[in-house]
Amino acid sequence: MVQAYILIQTEVGRASAVADVIAKIPGVLTAEDVTGPYDVIVRAQADTVDELGRMVVAKVQQVDGITRTLTCPVVHL
Repeated sequence: MVQAYILIQTEVGRASAVADVIAKIPGVLTAEDVTGPYDVIVRAQADTVDELGRMVVAKVQQVDGITRTLTCPVVHL
């Protein structure tokens, strides 16, 4: 199982709506709107890195109102 944080920048005023839509995507554990340089932070999981990448590109990045994403895989050192 692979987990990652997805840091999202949105159009002004769209953070809450974007978080609500993303929270319903299968594999998303949490989606919260936050303050700071990013507007939404998502924790997601998938069986493989490739599956996680497909989720980000095919589902998360397609949500209306997103301007940029940054995916940060979780590592256990």
